[in-house]
Amino acid sequence: MKYAEITWPEVGVTVTAELDERNADLAQGLWDALPYRSLQGHALVAGHHLYHVAPIHSLLHLPAPYRVDRRTVPDGTVFCSRLQHLGIKYGELTEPMPATPIGRVVPEDTDALVAAGHAVWDAVYTTKRPVIAEVRRKGEPGGHSLPRLHASDPAVDGLIGDLHAETERIWLQAPPELVDLHEGRIPSRAGSFETVMTTLLFVNGETRPLGYSCYGGLVRAALDGMPLDSLRQMARLMAATPAEFLGYCGLGTLWAFTRRVLDSLDRVGDHEDFVALMAHMALYVNCLGGWNLHLFPWQAGDHLRRVTDPLDATTATTATTAAATATGGGGAEKPTKPTKPTKAGKSGRAGAGKPGRTGAGKAAGRAGAAHSPTTLPTSSPDDPIAREPA
Repeated sequence: MKYAEITWPEVGVTVTAELDERNADLAQGLWDALPYRSLQGHALVAGHHLYHVAPIHSLLHLPAPYRVDRRTVPDGTVFCSRLQHLGIKYGELTEPMPATPIGRVVPEDTDALVAAGHAVWDAVYTTKRPVIAEVRRKGEPGGHSLPRLHASDPAVDGLIGDLHAETERIWLQAPPELVDLHEGRIPSRAGSFETVMTTLLFVNGETRPLGYSCYGGLVRAALDGMPLDSLRQMARLMAATPAEFLGYCGLGTLWAFTRRVLDSLDRVGDHEDFVALMAHMALYVNCLGGWNLHLFPWQAGDHLRRVTDPLDATTATTATTAAATATGGGGAEKPTKPTKPTKAGKSGRAGAGKPGRTGAGKAAGRAGAAHSPTTLPTSSPDDPIAREPA
């Protein structure tokens, strides 16, 4: 049997997980990569679930035939996914999805796991104090390294080296560009009416599928035998637009790397080099996504809470209908025309109050589409590894 330790020094918790044979290739891929460290994240939609980006390129494509409904398995179940996540369920999950287990936290450590889960949730949702997870073989020293793939073409290999170095630089320390963005320092002045939350929302919605679907999908397509010319074309079609938008929003380094990748595609001479380049882009973007989820000011919406009593939901629906009727025979109220912002910052924001909310609705619609599970890898007979909870 293989036993791994997962420790969170910032919260003083260590648990032991027993790896099993249900998805032996995935479990072996994790075992071979140990030890490593990573920023610990927490599910923001699905419930009581911890996950972090694991620096393991092979997670993007390793076979995993055994699937379960994540909601039904015991607390402490450990998963790996094609989103390069190591995840651990520690309580109720609401999102229905197939998942690929690789082991389980030993029963005597489940209380400690719950304590770690609550501490990480507090860090992600409120305090923003990074919590670092270390995963190691039980009884062996810890440590950390990021794997580096290679390409036969010297220029492509040099680009991979630069990507590897940048990913290492930001792996355990928040990327300065993301810190600036979340603190409102946006050189392009992105953010209508001086808003920041709107830009953060769109950055979040574009970054996740860029790593999960675009670059992770390109790796799998290459390994499935898609012709190289088709892979080049798909990379150009899928990567350029979201990366350019993210560059405008403040992620200039990502956009610069994307341009270099697209410019180098004609130098990529075989599938192996293509996989190496796309795998490093996937890990880099997924790392950015993890930091973005950590830094995002989720607590700003703390006043919005899910309705848990069906009677409350009925009351809310009745009130909404009555309000709509009062505005003009049941029709929806027409949005007001945006007012011109004044020079004074506060009065300008106040003057734009109603149109700001109207604009935010549209923004939320677009971001919601970008954040939809349909843009992420889903499970099918040919793609058996499902995603982690959001």
